[in-house]
Amino acid sequence: MSALEDAKTRAAATYNAASDYYDDPANSFWSRFGRRTVERLGIPVGASVLDVCCGSGASAIPAAEHVGPTGSVLGVDLADGLLSLARAKAARLGLRNVELRVADMLELGLPVAHFDAVICVFGIFFVPDMAAAVRALWSVVRPGGILAITTWGPRFFEPGSSAFWAAVQRVRPDLHRGFNPWDRICDPSSLDALLREAGIANAQVMAESGRHPIGCPEDWWSAVMGSGYRGTIEQLTPPDIERVRAENLEYVRANNIDFVEANVIFATAIK
Repeated sequence: MSALEDAKTRAAATYNAASDYYDDPANSFWSRFGRRTVERLGIPVGASVLDVCCGSGASAIPAAEHVGPTGSVLGVDLADGLLSLARAKAARLGLRNVELRVADMLELGLPVAHFDAVICVFGIFFVPDMAAAVRALWSVVRPGGILAITTWGPRFFEPGSSAFWAAVQRVRPDLHRGFNPWDRICDPSSLDALLREAGIANAQVMAESGRHPIGCPEDWWSAVMGSGYRGTIEQLTPPDIERVRAENLEYVRANNIDFVEANVIFATAIK
């Protein structure tokens, strides 16, 4: 299996598994940053939008609300489990201007220069060749249109992240930090360099510091189970999962953890 096929398989398996916790009320960070990405763009009514790695609709749903019934949103993702959640949300809200389908960002098969806005929130780092992915997204942006890429910033979910990986290392050292692709690009200079490598020289890149509240130890475990950490959890035996869970809950409880860092980087470029 090629590196690209392996990355696609792992991402789809991880987030299909995570779909049972993905929209847990404790995991409000998905909707928070998806909506924030859309709000920063000022997408006009009637616009056409492509949302790549759309997950359960955190940015696709607000985009559909922004463009109104005369606009359109196409959301794609590798995880059909997440798309099912997004379809249910769109139906509840009566949104008929959003289409959701399983697709690969490198093989979209869409016309060039077709969309007024192309969005990718917490997804670009899953592709081995990120510059190729950015070029693919840029190619379907219309002249005058906008590309928006949002990634996690430094210290992703700390101090919870370090506690999680420490617990994993004690039961399966071979899995320690084996699947955390978001660390590949977690500072403004790296994201700007990526965009320049893809041929985009006029991007605006902004870092935003933030926190995600942890109301109780179980909230942290919901974040683990409903995010990229799930890819590691799925490789553990049930007894090891329980050990990692117990250690994480005890860490949060003993250290009075009431938030984790949720720093993000927003990049936009007008074509």
